Parts: sequence; C-alpha cells; structure tokens
Amino acid sequence: MGHQLVDDPHNQGTDMTTTDAFTGTYAGIDDLTVTLDGGVLAVTLNRPDSLNSLTAPMLATFAEALEKAATDPRVRVVRVGGAGRGFSSGAGISEEDHANPGAAGTPADVLDAANRCIRAIVNLPQPAVSVVQGPAAGVGVSLALACDVVLASDKAFFMLAFTKIGLMPDGGASALIAAAVGRTRAMRMALLAERIPAPEAFDWGLVSAVHPAEELDAEVDKVIATLVGGPAAALRKTKDAINAATLTELEDALEREKKGQLTLLESADFREGTRAFQQRRAAKFTDR
Repeated sequence: MGHQLVDDPHNQGTDMTTTDAFTGTYAGIDDLTVTLDGGVLAVTLNRPDSLNSLTAPMLATFAEALEKAATDPRVRVVRVGGAGRGFSSGAGISEEDHANPGAAGTPADVLDAANRCIRAIVNLPQPAVSVVQGPAAGVGVSLALACDVVLASDKAFFMLAFTKIGLMPDGGASALIAAAVGRTRAMRMALLAERIPAPEAFDWGLVSAVHPAEELDAEVDKVIATLVGGPAAALRKTKDAINAATLTELEDALEREKKGQLTLLESADFREGTRAFQQRRAAKFTDR
C-alpha cells in the first residue's frame, strides 16, 4: 500500500453516489469522479483536503471503471488526475483513517485494491495519461507511472515514502520504476525515500514531459487530442508490445510486494512509523 507522508490537514469520509447521467454507465463515488466525454474517460481522485489520499473504495471504483472501459468502444483514452494541488499522497495513514477502517478499508484491503488498479491500467487496451500537478507519494506514484504517458507540472514531485514508516514499496513500484529508470535510481527512490522533483524525474526518464504549472492543462489537452484522434488499433498494439518488452516482472513484483508488505504491516516498526508520522516526529525503529 502507498502511504500518505506529505503534509495534509485531514481526511474526509467516502460515500457512494448514484450514477451521474453525464457519465452514462460509469458510476463514481464522492471521493473519485468518473466522466466520459468525447472519447475521454476522466478518472479523478477527489479528496483534495488530504492530497487525494487513497482508500479501498476509491481504488475499487477506479479499477471497476477501467475494467469496464477496456471493452467500451466509446472510450479512446483514459485520463487519470487528482483534484486540488496534488495527485495523490498515497494510502491514508492518519488517525482518522485508522479510527475508521470500515470506510477506508484495512491496509490489506487497500493493498489488494491498489494491485487491482495497477493491473487494470496496464491491461487497458486504450492509452492512459496521468496528470501530476503536485505531490505523488506512496502508491500514488504507482498509479501515475502505470499510465502510458505521464505529464507533470514543474511543481510536482515523486516520493516512495514507504521506508519512513517501516514498509516496502508496493503497487508494482519495484517493477514500474526499475523499468523506467534502472536499478540504481530505483534503489535510491525506494531506500532513501527522497522527494524527486519533476524536472529531475524527467531527466531520469520517470515521466514523459514536464511543463510549467500554468501551461500543464493546455499541454495535456494537446496530448489527449492526439491520442483520441489516433489509430486505436495501432495504439493498442503499440502499448501491448512495449509493455510486454518492459514490464515482464510486473505480475511477480505485485505478488512479492503483497507478501512482503503483509508481513511488514504486522511489525512493530510499522506501528512505530505510523505513530511517529501522526505525532510529527522521527521514528525510532527496532527491527521488530
């Protein structure tokens, strides 16, 4: 599970909503909106007060929308974004999330739902574009990088914050990042839990393009217009070929990460890491 280790005030609850007439057969929830317009299925993480921290219901709704889109001829491109100033701070680990696991889902629930999302993005026949206008942390990084084109603002950054709370990267991060930037830089991100600013991420090959914040929306529109007007069959076969050549370890990575993470979630170090985060202090790990 990705984890929310960037500043956020507090989280909100998740309530189911009815299907919006505009979206046709695509239903969202309060915390995740889904709209279909002009061939573009827009999936928007919608918890801006918590930098779009993720819950199991959000991720399950996300996966369901993409699984439906895979066989929907109306969908030519999927756009993945976050409301407010950030893309996603990862899975919520605030006191509110822990106090209300029924709404957010248990850590194991979030992990399973996140893995389902990553599979849905990678297996989606249509191209997926992620729009990262601000922080992307934890499993939020995996969601962004699983997309085929990653467009970032110059104010964005990427952070695998897992080791700060005694966990390991998940959501396929160990495969997705290594495939993009190589072993050495993947190790740096995963072990040191540093913020990688968008310009540096672009230099590494982690993202497709970086644009000034005020120009990002216009540049995204250009890319999406190109894909919507492109040859769907050729785009599909191109995506399949590149993923087959570069993400050969993804499925094994998802299983390895799940097994390792479920063990770490039971550790004393994870409990200490989450307490330290909530108390805004340095964690004191004991290797237990």
